[in-house]
Amino acid sequence: MRILFVCTANKLRSPTAEDVFRDYPGIEAISAGTSPEAPRPLTKELVASADMIFAMETHHRERIRKKFKQRPPDNMIVTLHIPDEYERGDPELVELLEDRVTLRLLESDD
Repeated sequence: MRILFVCTANKLRSPTAEDVFRDYPGIEAISAGTSPEAPRPLTKELVASADMIFAMETHHRERIRKKFKQRPPDNMIVTLHIPDEYERGDPELVELLEDRVTLRLLESDD
């Protein structure tokens, strides 16, 4: 399963998520940012290639839904509700990601 993590700048939250889930069996994790200045800006190719997208905040999810026609179904674009208040690799951020993403991945297997 190819999962895409999205935040604004692609410097803290989404790269942390990519790092955390990179070695999960059966998961290909990648991250991108909605800002054009992000190290890996969100593109239609990235969105179209994702089986599931995890958006850090609601505005990221809405941007994906409105801007990209080729995307996973709405139920496969999940908002994690993780605010922009963590540094990359922050243990609290890692714990939030593991809890919320793992739960949703398990639900999608049902």
